[in-house]
Amino acid sequence: MPSSWVSIQTLASRVNIFVYNNGIVACANLSYSSHMDIRHADRIADALEELVFTGQFNDGDRLDEIRLAKQFGVSRTPIREALQRLVASGIAEQLPRRGVFVRQPGPVELMEMFETMAEIEGVCGRLAALRISDAALAELEGANARCRDAIASQDTDGYYRENEHFHHTIYAQSGNSYLAGQALRLHRRLKPFRRLQLRLRGRMAQSMAEHEEIVASLKAGDAPRAANALRDHVGIQGEKFRHLMTELRTAAQ
Repeated sequence: MPSSWVSIQTLASRVNIFVYNNGIVACANLSYSSHMDIRHADRIADALEELVFTGQFNDGDRLDEIRLAKQFGVSRTPIREALQRLVASGIAEQLPRRGVFVRQPGPVELMEMFETMAEIEGVCGRLAALRISDAALAELEGANARCRDAIASQDTDGYYRENEHFHHTIYAQSGNSYLAGQALRLHRRLKPFRRLQLRLRGRMAQSMAEHEEIVASLKAGDAPRAANALRDHVGIQGEKFRHLMTELRTAAQ
């Protein structure tokens, strides 16, 4: 019998993880609706991120391609791609001739990254308020409408995909390609953390209200208001994520 059991909702399916005393056996249901155009590697990366955040993999653990391929019932190619995504996001590191190892940022580093992200998003919002096009405003409204649909169906991953599109649109509308590039880079680094924090009870609804304030400030062309709205929106995520980490680790015990 397994010593513990964790059920994980990934982007489009549920993954059941059975943890034995001598290791982890992941029973991953990788059957997805045909309309979901999500690659195997991305789904596996999502599942691996959750295993890291729930404490099933510890800081410094080696992520073995052969073992993971057997656990997920796939070839080593999507596993290799999934591991590269984890390396790109910063929750794993690749050491020459040794392999890929879990690298968990400490709480201080994580909070510093969120603080930096909040300031960068604030600048993007301030510039976008002065430069955003009507077409981009309509795009943000559309993303918010799809976010509301995701809240109605309690689809946190669907909400995150639209949330990501929402933020990327604002970066582009800042009119500063260098700033947008820096924002995208740090956004990618924080993606697993920003995605998971949406699972806190009531967080999607709170995020939605913040999105509406952001759009209202951009429509009004109010640069200080837009900067403050985006800065507060991302800053709250860092605080909420600390609570999420505690809840996920408790659930995994």
